Amino acid sequence: MKEKRTYADRREYFIKAVAKRRRKIKLMAVDYKGGKCQICGYNRHQSALDLHHINGEKSFGIGQKGYTRSWERVKQELDKCILVCANCHREIEAGITQFPRVIEDRKIK
Repeated sequence: MKEKRTYADRREYFIKAVAKRRRKIKLMAVDYKGGKCQICGYNRHQSALDLHHINGEKSFGIGQKGYTRSWERVKQELDKCILVCANCHREIEAGITQFPRVIEDRKIK
């Protein structure tokens, strides 16, 4: 009798594999963007670092479904972002913190 494997049989494996891939891509993304907040320099833990789209031009949310895409697609999206810590990101969204001058120049173009 032929053995039938189903998704349910391998569900836990797939969940762990996707989580591992997302962690790997997040680490690669943080390294690609310099490894620290581009506003205050925070670099203690990668989970406290966010990617903020500069012009709001977003093809896909990197933190949502983006980490299951190819690294080349993720890099294209990362080029539209700056790496900031969670605190600076919240302040940017609230209009409290301004972008550094170098980033402002990129934003205008």
